[in-house]
Amino acid sequence: MKKINVRNAEGYELCHDITQILPGEFKGAKFLRGHIIRKEDIEVLISLGKENIFVMEEEDKEKNLIHENDAAMFIVEKLNLDKEFFEISSIREGKINITAKEDGILKIDINTLNKINKIGEIILVTKYNNSYIKKGENVAATRVIPLLIEKKQLDEMEKLVKEKNVLTFKKIDKNKKLALITTGNEVYNGIIKDKSKEALLKKYKKYKINDIEQVFSQDDKDTIKKYIKMFENEKDIIMCTGGMSIDPDDVTPSAIRESNWEIVTYGTPVLPGAMFMLAYKGEKVLIGLPGGVVFSEKTVFDVLLPRILANDRITKQEIIEMGHGGLLG
Repeated sequence: MKKINVRNAEGYELCHDITQILPGEFKGAKFLRGHIIRKEDIEVLISLGKENIFVMEEEDKEKNLIHENDAAMFIVEKLNLDKEFFEISSIREGKINITAKEDGILKIDINTLNKINKIGEIILVTKYNNSYIKKGENVAATRVIPLLIEKKQLDEMEKLVKEKNVLTFKKIDKNKKLALITTGNEVYNGIIKDKSKEALLKKYKKYKINDIEQVFSQDDKDTIKKYIKMFENEKDIIMCTGGMSIDPDDVTPSAIRESNWEIVTYGTPVLPGAMFMLAYKGEKVLIGLPGGVVFSEKTVFDVLLPRILANDRITKQEIIEMGHGGLLG
């Protein structure tokens, strides 16, 4: 590119956006790419700290150099985004945002993402894998670092993402049917008042789910198994609260184990919620909830719940990896 003193720039076409920053008030493009500089623009450009501007030369095109705007649009096009769930912003200052069109879980192919960012001058930035995303929230953004980038870098990126989905999305199912089996002799006999349903409804209402069918059981393994069997054909998520510790009277984990479900874990490297239990039968979910999950603001259950509601199957390896960052309170 050729550099021209801004005082001599009248009549030239800008080949990149010019940013204005007013602390606490505004940050954005004052002049857009393609703007033809007028005489009255020169003092404004100088006030923005611009002594020179760049002008594209024909030899740049011959060198297979791609403008930042065209490069960003190329990157987004090659990502093969599902248009049902992702919306693409207009381009500003060389950057494009990718936004969620629904509430759900963002899934990232981290290995491919890292390879893209290793190419050199391409950046693709995302929220964390498995993040709960609300409708309208930005999930990713992309741009290139220089004003002009070599086409070979974009070609390498295209090869990396071929037949892959770097960003995918799982929609929250707000029609899940829930059951709650509240165990404990002290609750069953009325010695203490149960607060589990109230606490859990508060957590589910964040996802616009407002109903839980509840039954009460003594600390009796066969009774708990009977209720699990009763609900497994009617409900999508069955939760058992109480009786999840190692005390001799706590039989809930044994009842879950003997109910012929696929056990993913009993115990998580997350606090609060270490005694959390998770099992599957097809797409149905059975959960053992320790007391800490019910009475603490943020627990392993709060972290995993949006994934459960999005039918995103959780593995033992993912549970193990939750120890990194698992101290929640």
